[in-house]
Amino acid sequence: MHIGFLGLGNMGGPMAHNLLKAGHQLYVFDVSATAVAGLTAAGAQEATSASAIAKAGVEVIITMLPAAPHVREVYLGDDGLLANVQPGVLLIDSSTIDPMSAREVAAAAAKNGNPMIDAPVSGGTVGAAAGTLTFMVGGSEADFQKVQPILAAMGKNIVHCGDCGNGQVAKVANNMLLGISMIGAAEAMSLGVALGMDARVLAGVINSSSGRCWSSEIYNPFPGVVENSPAERGYSGGFGTDLMLKDLGLASEAAKQVRQPVILGALAQQLYQAFSMQGNGMLDFSAIIKLYRQEN
Repeated sequence: MHIGFLGLGNMGGPMAHNLLKAGHQLYVFDVSATAVAGLTAAGAQEATSASAIAKAGVEVIITMLPAAPHVREVYLGDDGLLANVQPGVLLIDSSTIDPMSAREVAAAAAKNGNPMIDAPVSGGTVGAAAGTLTFMVGGSEADFQKVQPILAAMGKNIVHCGDCGNGQVAKVANNMLLGISMIGAAEAMSLGVALGMDARVLAGVINSSSGRCWSSEIYNPFPGVVENSPAERGYSGGFGTDLMLKDLGLASEAAKQVRQPVILGALAQQLYQAFSMQGNGMLDFSAIIKLYRQEN
């Protein structure tokens, strides 16, 4: 299949590589020449702009962009995708943005004659490289069926969440809970160790009891508990604090739109904001435990 791919960053680059491995023909574009060179060396064809991809005769276009303003510009700009793409070309946006923006862009695409789904991902850079991402898909059932074989080249779990925008709903709700639960795990681990308990023993109790959660069992923030976790490498790599802060901001903004209280989500946002302002924005979000252990 002929596929256009825009956005070759830490997530988009590995995803595009996996499409090439699956035998698809790729036309790629990114503002980073280095990122583009990595894909062209693997067999992709370079496009000079988003509009060039739209005019390349592709059957599908996938975007993986930093934020909603970038998505709006790429799709809705005067020389963007919708101004140049042929009707019928399937559009997939895997960026993480607010549900309202996703629905607005999808509605514009529909008026242009282009089916569109939102398909944000979970699994991080490791999952992107391994092709084991989870895709949370918003769109019609028919379009979901069409995109499944494409997404299967990049992910292991592909979940239809409902109509357009619902993929983003699932993503922001899940990541809000993740941010909250990590703070809870950090608090509990710090308290137990401060009271004299061994961190591994405490984690074992929690992970076999009612406190069990992903943040404790798989991604425990306390050093020396989970092998190969960010806590074991100085909180480098993984899912950055500033990325978690971005997702909590999306959840907070979406909650305002529907007047839904997110009390713990808002508190988590403030804690990650404070942590980021201390210069920790590039550290994995599990490093939030440093607030409790009074570490720099």
